[in-house]
Amino acid sequence: MAESAGTNWAGNYTYTASAVAHPSSVGEVQAAVRAAVATGSTVRALGTRHCFNDIADTTGTQLVTASLPERFDLDEDARTVTVSAGARYGDVALQLDAAGWALPNLASLPHISVAGAIATATHGSGDRNVNLAAVVNGIEFVDGSGEFRTLSRGDEDFAGAVVGIGALGILTAVTLDIVPTFEVAQTVYDGLDWDTVLENFDGITSAAYSVSMFTGWVGGVQQVWFKQRVGDGFAAAPETFYGSAQSREKRHPLPNVDATACTDQFGVPGPWYDRLPHFKLAFTPSNGEEIQSEYLVPRERAVDAIRALLPLAEQIAPLLQVTELRTVAADDLWLSSAYGTDALGIHFTWKREQQAVEAVLPAVEAALLPLGARPHWGKLFLDTEHVVPSLYPRFDDFRGLVAKYDPKGVFGNAYVKRLLG
Repeated sequence: MAESAGTNWAGNYTYTASAVAHPSSVGEVQAAVRAAVATGSTVRALGTRHCFNDIADTTGTQLVTASLPERFDLDEDARTVTVSAGARYGDVALQLDAAGWALPNLASLPHISVAGAIATATHGSGDRNVNLAAVVNGIEFVDGSGEFRTLSRGDEDFAGAVVGIGALGILTAVTLDIVPTFEVAQTVYDGLDWDTVLENFDGITSAAYSVSMFTGWVGGVQQVWFKQRVGDGFAAAPETFYGSAQSREKRHPLPNVDATACTDQFGVPGPWYDRLPHFKLAFTPSNGEEIQSEYLVPRERAVDAIRALLPLAEQIAPLLQVTELRTVAADDLWLSSAYGTDALGIHFTWKREQQAVEAVLPAVEAALLPLGARPHWGKLFLDTEHVVPSLYPRFDDFRGLVAKYDPKGVFGNAYVKRLLG
């Protein structure tokens, strides 16, 4: 009996793939692509299923990248590591740290795959921290004719191919920039009112290596997660932060949820990989019964974006588990949500009520898209007016890359066709 495609991690999307394959080599990926070309079918890569829309779906075959051979090619002179596309960040982090190296930043979950994260421009937080795709130094992939390709930083197509939304090929390996290992101390503060946040936004987000704010929109920000890089000149986090006191209890981002799965707090220094994410690799991530959306607004419009959403608080709150506010530094990757601009990420973890969430998203998007907000490619968004492509100056150039690397549409699916038009 053929393997069922099943659902995404959150269970809000059921895949329609007719087959699921587990390639154990690059050659098997090439064979799968060539078979699709020969039969007029399609293929898509499937990672850790942590997307909340149909980006990874296909009516053809899903290729599970986690089945590719493990790679860990450390080049200390070049300060890079090459890993399998299906590797999870948390596993890569453990190997790097054991060798005395680190990645500059991580997302809130260490459970996500490298290829899936970079293809969607997934990010952590920090005014000076770029997203995960922007530390990619090279990619290896199989294109739409089944040919094995490599691109490195500086190559003509590289900046357009890294955040590729799966439309250019099946990634098989990724080379990442690395830095010497470091420690981080994490402190959580309870409660900031909106006036304080809006009047001191730059001061708040720049106060530590990584800062996240969690809110339910009604009554201000409930938690501030303050992650300091430990090193020369390191000082313990202040007892109060813009009038907010340090939490005396370990916190989970979601209200009234047990915090055992969360990374250690209270300002205790620990390894970068066990502080930069909000959740520990050993635990099931986050809540599961949820839907996620996120919009990244140009940094100069950050306060405007928050102000634009505040009148919607009573509409948003009943469907919301929590919103996280994070900052990201600019990069030059064509489909990155931080292309050409520092950005504020406004993330929504919704209750798993698909129809109700889709009913409120038009109001959210009406508030944010006119400010230049770019939706996270792997999270739920609507874009009913099809304005998102216009928010990316190199979007037409990306269309050209799709025509170059996948002229027969082997990697096309409903998501890609909707986006490319």
